[in-house]
Formats: sequence, C-alpha cells, structure tokens
Amino acid sequence: MNAPAAAAPEAAAPSTTDLFITVPETTLPNGTVVPAFRVGQYVCTQGADGKAAVTAEGKPWVRINFEEAKAACIAAGYALLTELQALAIAWNVSLQDANWSGGKVGDGDLRMGLHKGTVYGAQAGTYESPDADEQRWFVLSNGERICDVAGNVYTWIFDDVQGDEAGLVAKRFDASSPSIATPPHPSMEQGMGWYPQAGSDWSGDALVRGGCWYSEARAGAFSLGDGWPGYRYGVVGFRCTQPGL
Repeated sequence: MNAPAAAAPEAAAPSTTDLFITVPETTLPNGTVVPAFRVGQYVCTQGADGKAAVTAEGKPWVRINFEEAKAACIAAGYALLTELQALAIAWNVSLQDANWSGGKVGDGDLRMGLHKGTVYGAQAGTYESPDADEQRWFVLSNGERICDVAGNVYTWIFDDVQGDEAGLVAKRFDASSPSIATPPHPSMEQGMGWYPQAGSDWSGDALVRGGCWYSEARAGAFSLGDGWPGYRYGVVGFRCTQPGL
C-alpha cells in the first residue's frame, strides 16, 4: 500500500550558495517545447541544517521517499525535477559530441556515469572514477556542465507527462509519450539505459531516472524506471529545480 501523501510545507527562501545551472529552452523530437529552467548541478545532499542542498562535496541524499523528496525541495525553496525537464536535459546532452564515447553524436555510447560497480555506494560530486568509461560530467548546448545525469544514483521524478496532480504515474505509456519516444536509440543500446515499452502500466508508482553505481547497461541519461513512492531506497535520491531565471 502506498504511503499517504505528506502535506507540502511552505516554500522557504532559496539558498544563495547552492550550485545551479541553466538548461536552455529545448524542443523535444515530438515538438514539445520545454522552457529554459535552472537545475541543481549535482543531485541533492542533506545539509547540516537538515535541508536539501546542492554541493559538490556532499554525498547524494538517499533513503528518502518520493513525497519526502518533493517536500525537501519545497522546504529549501525549490521544486522536484519534472519528467519534461529531465527529458530536456537528456535530449540536450545527447546532441553534444562531448557526451559520446566516440567523440561524435551517435558514435559509441552516450556517457553512462558511475555504473560498473567500481564503488560501493553513492559518491559525492568530487569523486572521479579511475575508469574512463565512468565519466560523470555531461555538457549542455550552452556550455553548462551537469553531474550524474546517468549513474551514481537514480533520482525521483515528478511525472508531468502521464502523471496525476501529485506527480505519480496515472496511465499507461502511450507509444507517442515523450517519456519513451524521445530516446534516439533502443533501450539498452548505445548508452540509452533501460526504458519500458509502450503499453506498460506503472499507475500509482513514481518515476525514477538515471541508474545507479551498479546498474551496468541499465544506466543512462534516458534510463526510466519506477519505484513505490512510499519506500526509501538506498539507490534513489533527487534533484531540485530553481524557480525563475
């Protein structure tokens, strides 16, 4: 049984020290325009004050359920990353030569981050894998850099595509849904990560994206899975967005 939704706290004043970048306006392959937005450069950590923070030094805040992640973002003055925003990031980075192992878009694999089981837990943003196949940084079209779009930890996602007002999946994945129609290559190929087929029904669950440190080929910028929203997973964290530009 899913845990009841927690009452959303009032939004706090955003921190002036958290590290955010700008994702430029992005048009998905189906024509959906995702306006420019600000997003945490790193997956959220838990600050000394107990609130969500975006730093290079802190390890990702895991063992936090979906409702708690939404509330933690709001309490810090932010919002949880949405599905359309996550797709905008993934699509944008997939169009940059620097994010492909072969040095050109479509050549080799799209970077997959920490995914080969070379570590035994979620890592802070300062960690660099000795394995070149585990490069964690992705470059956007505007030159901004974002860490852990794939690998290290999954992140909870507010579903604004097939979700309800609470951000939970509310219907089957239609073949035209950008959630599964946006990846430029099939599931588990060329660094896409795993994503479901049309017709899959995860109603009542929450979306998670990216993969974790041992996901192997299931990790990727387009990796899409689901989780029980009331459960605190050791491999699932969250990423915040910042209102306004």
